[in-house]
Amino acid sequence: MTEALFRTDPHAREAEARVTAITPEGGLAVDRSVFYPQGGGQPGDSGWLRWAGGRIVVTNAVRGEGGAVVLLPEPGAALPPPGTAVRQELDWGRRHLHMRVHTALHLLSVVLPFPVTGGQIGAGRGRLDFAMADAPVDRAALEEALNALVARDLPVTEDWITDEELAANPGLVRTLSVRPPAGQGRVRLVRIGQGAEQVDLQPCGGTHVARTGEIGRILLGKVESKGRQNRRVAIALEGV
Repeated sequence: MTEALFRTDPHAREAEARVTAITPEGGLAVDRSVFYPQGGGQPGDSGWLRWAGGRIVVTNAVRGEGGAVVLLPEPGAALPPPGTAVRQELDWGRRHLHMRVHTALHLLSVVLPFPVTGGQIGAGRGRLDFAMADAPVDRAALEEALNALVARDLPVTEDWITDEELAANPGLVRTLSVRPPAGQGRVRLVRIGQGAEQVDLQPCGGTHVARTGEIGRILLGKVESKGRQNRRVAIALEGV
């Protein structure tokens, strides 16, 4: 199992690691990773891998067998053999955009408190699909409510609960399309705000900013109908 440095320190940009295996598809499994493996609507990270005498571009990170994180190199790259000590370097600009958008989407689910049926995170923009019959009437008020939460500069932290605690609190799960991973004994919760200032708490395995003020101004995009009971709401980061 790969040590998830992207989770314990999502602002880490570089880290030492060791190659543990080369997969049949030509990916590199590592013992610890700052690269987030794609999942839950968030893209996998990209960047670079360096070692004595070599350097490759990492085009994506995915989940492998047994909890491994697998780094996918550019086609035709010469790969370091298992056991090689390597240095991971994130494309931080891209990752940070994903983090800002991901936390912004959590805030979107606060101001639109409907079940989430899908979502996607991009570098500077994203969207959520909601199970709601009618589109928001006052788009300006919705955008203002989003940016008011950003301006409060609320802390973004994590907690862990057991599978049994999650089963006893089904209201924590907002997303109908992606269920939290069960069977591992515990589930990670992302909390926005603390105490009386808490505005959101839900299961999530992705990377987030440390405080909502880090997101920057959010712009409301298109609101589209995706069926009789489904609305797609897009957002973007100002200046991106």
